[in-house]
Amino acid sequence: MTIPKPLVQLNQAFLVATVLAGLIFHISFLLMPFAIGAVTLVTKKNPLISYSRRFLRNPPNSYPQEDRDQQLFNQWIATVCLGLALIFFAAGLPIIATVFGAMVIVAAGVALMGYCIGCTVRYQLMMWKHRRAKTNY
Repeated sequence: MTIPKPLVQLNQAFLVATVLAGLIFHISFLLMPFAIGAVTLVTKKNPLISYSRRFLRNPPNSYPQEDRDQQLFNQWIATVCLGLALIFFAAGLPIIATVFGAMVIVAAGVALMGYCIGCTVRYQLMMWKHRRAKTNY
């Protein structure tokens, strides 16, 4: 299953904007992308993408497509980092929290520019699993 690229980019821009707002203005802004990420991981459907699908000007399959499983993997990484940022803010460790938030901003920002850090991580993980499976035979 695939997702139209403009919707993936909308999600990436949303992450950059809300996490940046959370780090600059108030940490409560981090709750929104964390909540959407948690819902996405539980239901396997991103509410932001599902809602925004109706605003596509062309049929969804006319756009370049992104792999759904890859996007779920990327969402998992972003949600874990946001969760850790919230935990570290609550624990009174704002520098560590900011590092985790900044990781989300950098990853989503770089993805908007065309390079997917999560894709590289997932590819390396899949290759590691493949090599490990080959040596166990």
